[in-house]
Amino acid sequence: MIGLAGSPTVTDIAVDAAIIAAEVICDVYNRPIHVVTKDDGSPVTEADAAAETAIIHRLSETGLPVLGEESVAAGIVPVLGERYFVVDPLDGTKEFIKRNGEFTVNIALVEHGRPVMGVVLAPASGDIFVGDQSGAWSGRVVEGAVVDRRAIRVGLLPRPRIVASRSHGHAALEQLCRTLDVESDVSVGSSLKFCLLARGDAQLYPRFTPTCEWDTAAGQAVLEAAGGAVLTLDGAPMRYGKGELKFLNPYFVAAASRDLALAGASEMRRLIGS
Repeated sequence: MIGLAGSPTVTDIAVDAAIIAAEVICDVYNRPIHVVTKDDGSPVTEADAAAETAIIHRLSETGLPVLGEESVAAGIVPVLGERYFVVDPLDGTKEFIKRNGEFTVNIALVEHGRPVMGVVLAPASGDIFVGDQSGAWSGRVVEGAVVDRRAIRVGLLPRPRIVASRSHGHAALEQLCRTLDVESDVSVGSSLKFCLLARGDAQLYPRFTPTCEWDTAAGQAVLEAAGGAVLTLDGAPMRYGKGELKFLNPYFVAAASRDLALAGASEMRRLIGS
């Protein structure tokens, strides 16, 4: 039984799984990286599969199903039910290959279609972000342990900062920035975009390009636990378990508040004509 006095919570287990996976990833990162191309054209390395195997092994004690990116790519999709984990063992494989440090381990717990717990760990820096029903916090992983833990919360500014590059983003992004009076770009790779919003470094993350559920679930959980919102362009919270859509997400906007997310979603609808 998870969560009884003296036993690890689901969040504890997920944090431990992420730390184990980060060690596996760093082992590969510190030597020549062999890259292959998946059927969808995206790159994958030995670190992706090895990290997912380590995560699934650690999560197995919960008895909950695990929806993992590499497992799905191999045709392994478990019966999910109403409560399950969503795992991206190495989000930002391109960043991993470039060795720029902007890649993460993502582990989320989904209940009834909503991510209620998330862990995002950047192996290269050791930065970790966690969100669950008790709130959101950040820290650093040093020699396998979390240190410098502190609560985080979204922060609102008169002119929001955006985690997207105007020069490399969707054609509509520049207009969105003008309409919402965006102050500046604070761009970063992988699910760290959600984490920058969660700790108040930025306020807006519009997504005009495709993502899958394992790309966003952990980051969404962290951001929502910190007081933010992630909405699809119809203004509804982004939901999970879309097996009939191959777990693809619609376009969405993440923001430091629901009102800002709604404003972003409305402008995105107008710009893309939907």
